[in-house]
Order: sequence, then structure tokens, then C-alpha cells
Amino acid sequence: MMGPAHSLSGAAAWLGVGAAAAAAGHPMPWPVLVVGSLICAGAALAPDLDHKSATISRAFGPVSRSLCEIVDKLSYAVYKATKKPGDPRRSGGHRTLTHTWLWAVMIGGGASLVAFTGGRWAVLAILFVHLVLAVEGLLWRAARVSSDVLVWLLGATSAWILAGVLDKPGNGADWLFTGDGQEYLWLGLPIVLGALVHDIGDALTVSGCPILWPIPLGRKRWYPIGPPKALRFRAGSWVELKVLMPAFMLLGGVGGAAALNFI
Repeated sequence: MMGPAHSLSGAAAWLGVGAAAAAAGHPMPWPVLVVGSLICAGAALAPDLDHKSATISRAFGPVSRSLCEIVDKLSYAVYKATKKPGDPRRSGGHRTLTHTWLWAVMIGGGASLVAFTGGRWAVLAILFVHLVLAVEGLLWRAARVSSDVLVWLLGATSAWILAGVLDKPGNGADWLFTGDGQEYLWLGLPIVLGALVHDIGDALTVSGCPILWPIPLGRKRWYPIGPPKALRFRAGSWVELKVLMPAFMLLGGVGGAAALNFI
């Protein structure tokens, strides 16, 4: 799928988690719902860091472009080192390592560890990165015609404001993990979810997605999981633009309303 659809699906997924939490009698504080949905929307773009034309590769200028090249080479090296006889030859690493459940868990777990050990500035950095990506994905038309600096300033300002809101008692800095010093451990959860939602979205397209790696299926370790071919679509097609994106917006709205006990 394309960037806007990935971001919308990520935001809708976290709002759905909020609705499920409310139904279970453990509602999220509203700042956790808002910040989590924005992080999840940004994280839903992150697996495409292995593709030089993806939104994330352009989001942070030379830094993200250089990181994209490194991740692509790393992904390709891991693919070559672990592929089985049934896996096809490839010339690059797109839709390999970064499009797996293991990568999603590692990135989310790493973010939680950074937030736990790095203090406020680490939290601000995590928020900044994902808020910039959320702007690039959810407000992509405006982001394309704006300068990168303006988008970065919006991300930095929003990160500072939202961190201040979360820090207030009862607003969710210690949501889910309530022990002393465990504030913001939950930040990794929307990151894991965003990456997995991205992978599921890509699995619906023609090429499928090797979500289950390194678990082998038959003669393949990088088996492209997906529905029957008749139900798949091409990225950027009318199915994505006219069906899935409106559906994500509708589901996100319903999920948000349920999470806040409006319905």
C-alpha cells in the first residue's frame, strides 16, 4: 500500500485498541489515545525504510536517505544469508527484513528500552520522529508542498506539547506500566502495532509480505503471506484509494468514539 493508506490504517488500529480497552473496563486516558494513534500512524510508514522512494526515506532529508541505503543493504544481506531453495533471487532488500513480525517486535521493544533508559529527551526524540512521519502520512498533500523544515518544526512543537500533557498526573505517562521509573514503557506498543499493520496491508497487495520470517513454510523462508490472488490489489489502485482509505477513516472514527465512551 501507499503511505497515506498505511498511516490511516495505523491510526485506526490504535483507536481500535482504545475501543477494546474501554470495552474491557480499562479505558485509555485521552492523551494516550491521541498520542498512541499518531505514533502508530507514523510507525506504519517505518517498514518502508528499505525503499529509497518511500515517504520515510525522504522525511528527514540526507539522514533518512542514508539510513535507507544502510537498511536496504542489511535487509538484502539477511535475505541472502537465510533464504531457502524455494525463495526467489532478489536484487534488493525491499519487503524483506523490515516487513516481518520479528522486526516489528525488535523496533518496538527497542523504543520502549530507549524511553525507559533515556529519560525525557529520549521520549521527545521518539515522539518527534513518529509525529513527523504521521504528518507526512496523514497530511501528505500539505506536507508535499511545505518545506521539510516546517514539517520538522511542527513535529518538534507537537512532541514538546504532547509530552507535557502526558506528564501531568493521570494523563497516561505511566499507562499500563505503573511501577516507579516505568513511565513511557508503553511507547513501544503503538510502534509494534504500526509496523504489523503495515505488513498486513502489504500482504493484501499483489506481491504479498513475508510477515512470518524466519519461520519457514515449505521450501521458502521468505514466504509472501497474503489472501488468494483474486482478492489482492496493486498498491495505489482504486481499491486502496476508494475502498480501503474511506474504510480506515470510518473504522478509526468509530473506534475513537468508542474509546472515549461516546458510543
